[in-house]
Amino acid sequence: MKTIIHSINGNTIAEIIDDGIILKNVQDFLDIAANIQSRTLLFYKENIVPEFFDLKTKIAGDILQKASNYRIRIGIIGNFENIKSKSLNDFIYESNKTGEVLFKVSIEEVIEQFSR
Repeated sequence: MKTIIHSINGNTIAEIIDDGIILKNVQDFLDIAANIQSRTLLFYKENIVPEFFDLKTKIAGDILQKASNYRIRIGIIGNFENIKSKSLNDFIYESNKTGEVLFKVSIEEVIEQFSR
């Protein structure tokens, strides 16, 4: 796992990069958050277990609840345009509105919004 730290307008944003799946469950998230000195973590969609995006598994809800408890913002970078699940589309829409969890196509979009 590689981490790139972006410092913009006094905000530290950690971009987490890996060749495989690194975020499978709540414990993975807690381990990553504990080892990275940033309150904003960026993950790529391909580094997250696919079950995260099936809201019935509650993986997303559990991870995002921990993020909220610890006041950690999460950005997820990937293409979310062709999602067939209405509940997932609604979840992404609402998450993007609150600004604490962002689902965006590019890292530039996420960094720009989190650096405000």
